[in-house]
Amino acid sequence: MLFYRNPSRPRLRGLLLAALALQFCLSGSLGLAQSVPEPRRDQLLNGLNVLLWERPGSPDVLIKLRIHSGSAFDLAGKAGTMSILADALYADPVAREYITNELGGRVEVTTDYDAINVTLAGRAQDYERLVDSLRTAIINVSLSAERVRELREARAKLVRESGANPTLIADRAVSARLFGDYPYGRPHEGSTATLARIERADVQYARERFLNPNNSTLVIAGGVERGRAMRALRQLLGLWRKSEGVVPSTFRQPEAPNTQTLLVDFPGTESAEVRVAVRGLARSDSDYATASVLALIARDRWQALMPELKQSAFFVRHEAHVLPGIFVMGASVRQTDAARALQTAQQVLRDLTKSPPTAQEFERARGEAVATFNRQMEKPETIADLWLDADTYKLAANVSERARALSSVTPSDVQRVAVRLLSNATAGATKTVADAAVVRVAVGSASQLKSDLERSGKVEVMSGGAGEEAPPPPPKATNTGSATKKNP
Repeated sequence: MLFYRNPSRPRLRGLLLAALALQFCLSGSLGLAQSVPEPRRDQLLNGLNVLLWERPGSPDVLIKLRIHSGSAFDLAGKAGTMSILADALYADPVAREYITNELGGRVEVTTDYDAINVTLAGRAQDYERLVDSLRTAIINVSLSAERVRELREARAKLVRESGANPTLIADRAVSARLFGDYPYGRPHEGSTATLARIERADVQYARERFLNPNNSTLVIAGGVERGRAMRALRQLLGLWRKSEGVVPSTFRQPEAPNTQTLLVDFPGTESAEVRVAVRGLARSDSDYATASVLALIARDRWQALMPELKQSAFFVRHEAHVLPGIFVMGASVRQTDAARALQTAQQVLRDLTKSPPTAQEFERARGEAVATFNRQMEKPETIADLWLDADTYKLAANVSERARALSSVTPSDVQRVAVRLLSNATAGATKTVADAAVVRVAVGSASQLKSDLERSGKVEVMSGGAGEEAPPPPPKATNTGSATKKNP
């Protein structure tokens, strides 16, 4: 007797096993999210929101303060103001040495477009001392003319040093090309030109407007019980003066971008940095989770079209902010492959709007996105970031709700969001701000790249400058994730 073996059965069995594995992964994600304790919420009389996570028996404590205003609020032509303000908080080396040497702790201050973050970590027995150091840094911050000058010069030096990096030049150039003079079009750390314009009065003005308790959230996680924690906060931070109101994130919409390929001349290098980008979604957008999965699928499709990417660093990410961010594809490739990298990236964008992800593509991408979210819930510091994001971006306070949003993404959601982000962009339409056009940038030797890039259209060439902003091009018309991968 002969038995017929269906050749598609092993494939169906493989898909079934993959689906079961994904379901297990998603269930694990929800289980892990639900196991993360929700913080106890308090508020001081001055409006400072406090999130407390008691961890009895823990010898450590983490204190994380977030000011919900970042470099997006820098005055026009003075990018870097908020970064200088952040630098001033723990500018005194004696204060830093006290925390690191005497208390055996850690202090870190960072700035991005949406916030200033101050992180203190140390022993739970030194909790009051850590809070006292925070009080000194925040309430008694020194903004003398000499201090501001020193901070400005130090930051300008960092910008000059980083400005010789083609990767950073490409990132800054694509943002400037996409957003122009909109806040997200300028580097949050500033440029040598904008930093030179910042005066002491500008930093003082930023402090008065934004460095206020009713514009901030404080997380305390560790072996400190609530009564002790709140008593120290009332005594030491209760005198932090409240502002009359919080400045909202409202800016004039950016002009439609110039879609002509931008080539930043950076001679003397064997590789080229390429970027293809469109405007993205806000962090509070209901499609944010779907855009994260979309970025992973785009990354894998780009690698499939151009296997050479496996030999270099490349990425596709959706960078979301308080206001709409950027969906960007980037890679470091050989000069001879730059034009093809730009072309294949645009092909991926076109195909995403026309072809829904296969079951295998979708399962792999969503599983990776879930795993990334899981890793955020493994450490107190990253859990604190999730809680702080709820206040900064007006998200669901319960972490499990955000995990559920990610696990409920479907293939049809992915294609819908692709169409939302990219359909008008790939067609070149610029009817409104939402219909953002595709922006293309290459950084490398113009003498080697220009002729190849011109085969796909006109190319604008500009010289690269260490630490300088890429100047935004004139508007073409008047308007009315992350997923990263690096292989050795």
